[in-house]
Amino acid sequence: MAQDLPFFVNFDPVAISLGPLTIHWYGIAYLLAFIVFWALGSYRARQRGDWTPEEVSDLLFYGALGVVLGGRLGYIFFYDLAQVIDDPLRIFAIHKGGMSFHGGLIGVMVAVAWFGRKTHRGFFGVADFVVPLVPPGLFFGRIANFWGGELWGRQSDVPWAMIFPKAIDFERWSDPALEAAWAAGSLNGEARHPSQLYQAGLEGLALFAILWLYSRRPRPPMAVSGAFLLCYGLFRSFLEQFRQPDDHLEFIAFGWLTMGQALSLPMIIGGALLMALAYGRNSRGSTNP
Repeated sequence: MAQDLPFFVNFDPVAISLGPLTIHWYGIAYLLAFIVFWALGSYRARQRGDWTPEEVSDLLFYGALGVVLGGRLGYIFFYDLAQVIDDPLRIFAIHKGGMSFHGGLIGVMVAVAWFGRKTHRGFFGVADFVVPLVPPGLFFGRIANFWGGELWGRQSDVPWAMIFPKAIDFERWSDPALEAAWAAGSLNGEARHPSQLYQAGLEGLALFAILWLYSRRPRPPMAVSGAFLLCYGLFRSFLEQFRQPDDHLEFIAFGWLTMGQALSLPMIIGGALLMALAYGRNSRGSTNP
């Protein structure tokens, strides 16, 4: 009975193929993220009046470099270092995936620090402006993860659990055989949480709503940045319990701690400290509009 089968996530990763030109859904996700960043940033600049559209465009350029370079280097350092040491050319195998949010965050922080110095706004003068623009990009990225059938969740029997072929030893199957096994119900035990969609909802949509609404009113310097770090860290730590740890890492401590949770803990602590400092100091006349 097809209606009782878990959803089979097996989409074509290629969105457009015209001769030698191939555009993957991942590329479209990045493009949408940058477009929404620029549109929201331009709107925010007009509302505030102390930023120009040109500055938003410049910030997008440097931020994009930080995301790509930091995300790739962060993945290598946090998740894939041993394999890269064995095969250094893996550094350039971006087409096989491998981007880290936490690495991308570090890359963006470097870009923000440089841009803040260049424009004499200071680090938090830029960071408090930019962090509400980040979650839509996280949303598109997680949707791309789901479409690509990667970074799947842990096995589950919840009614909305799904089958991710890449999570199965499917190389010994042909695609028709795999789909036939799914149609026969033989893969029901392989159903998993669609954790990418959970992350898209919390880290993307919910975090965007929180930060956008929170930053609409004047806040002390550091407060908006602190809210981003705190909320993302909490959301990511919570969602890690539904996400399957990387095969080559599994749980890194205590039989339950994942790398994602370990990397999110400093964000939670740092975000809480920033908000405490922001509201604990005399910020009269130094709030962000």
